[in-house]
Amino acid sequence: MQQLVRGSLNEAPCAVQRCAAIVCIPARNEADRIGRCLAALAVQRDRNGAPVVPGSFAVLLLVNNSTDGTAQAARSMALQVPYPLEVLEITLESGATAGGARRRAMEEAAARLGIRERNGVLLTTDADSAVSPSWYAENMRHLEDGADCVAGYIDAEAPEIVSLGAAFLERGRREDMYLRLVAEIYALCDPRPHDPWPNHRVSSGASIAVTVAAYDAVGGMPDRALGEDGAFTAMLEEKGFRVRHPLDVSVLTSCRLNGRATGGAADTMRHRRDVPNAPCDDELEPALLTLRRAVMRGLLRQASEKRKLGPAMKRLYGEDWRPNCAASTFTDAWKQMEARHPKLRRGPPLRPSDLPRQIAVAKFILRHLRLKAQTSTVRGDRCLHAKSSVLVDA
Repeated sequence: MQQLVRGSLNEAPCAVQRCAAIVCIPARNEADRIGRCLAALAVQRDRNGAPVVPGSFAVLLLVNNSTDGTAQAARSMALQVPYPLEVLEITLESGATAGGARRRAMEEAAARLGIRERNGVLLTTDADSAVSPSWYAENMRHLEDGADCVAGYIDAEAPEIVSLGAAFLERGRREDMYLRLVAEIYALCDPRPHDPWPNHRVSSGASIAVTVAAYDAVGGMPDRALGEDGAFTAMLEEKGFRVRHPLDVSVLTSCRLNGRATGGAADTMRHRRDVPNAPCDDELEPALLTLRRAVMRGLLRQASEKRKLGPAMKRLYGEDWRPNCAASTFTDAWKQMEARHPKLRRGPPLRPSDLPRQIAVAKFILRHLRLKAQTSTVRGDRCLHAKSSVLVDA
């Protein structure tokens, strides 16, 4: 079942198709939250505080497999919002995934943009999230500045996260602090001009914007139960597209403990609330290993740009390096190095009780990296350790 609903500013039934940017929102049983999500998009403003011109973007809400009044709640707002709003109700087959629902929403939006809008933009967020007032404008600014994809910063709803208890809140504060330090280590050791510091390292479906050309080039959003967002941006980077992770594109998302996907964010939060010292995300690793990984990535990336991947890989691994196959790109080289180098093996995940020490070590590392960065800036070096293997061999 499909129904198009139009706000008071939409005179033609093809208003959604006439927009060059469409916000795609998959929703399932979100009657209580969808109004807040759509309202946040209704008060978008530019960097100077002026309201975004009505019709700059449209919203496509894909209501899938719902048993509540999500679609009706959305339709009730049609006359209140200043953008074209399409509510599309569908039933996905059994076994449908969260990634599949987002993919379907983005495919439907891409079809409405049409082949003549290869320069069009697909944006996506979650039905239980509320974008910041400048979300649309900042996304578009980064795309206009040369990014092919923008992965925004995700914040938790303050009242909801506080309600989960002091231990949960403190855990989150420690993880956020460590994540910020890790992001800076990578920014200094493996700099990428299109994704400069300050940035972050998370790709979430709650805030992604991508050009239609880039979206099509990688085959679209993966149909996965979990992690479709991170997999999508990884595919873009492997194909050479520029993914930006800015802090000025932000979204508030819910901290509910009853989610739609088994093993997803809600299940993770509930487990961490009940087990305060439960492991952190697998991507968080000790500061020294983070430094080694970042340095190696930076060295390989620089070697790739100079077309000297082979010698760089042999230097990093050692004289007994035997490549599985010739690495023609940085991505190929890094996959081989990360899979085979004995000093890049991931150990047990960190726990919150490990973080105070790792934060102290990361701060110590950064003091030295920042000093080296000042010297490197004077010399014009891009990679802080391009002429030293001390950290790689340690």
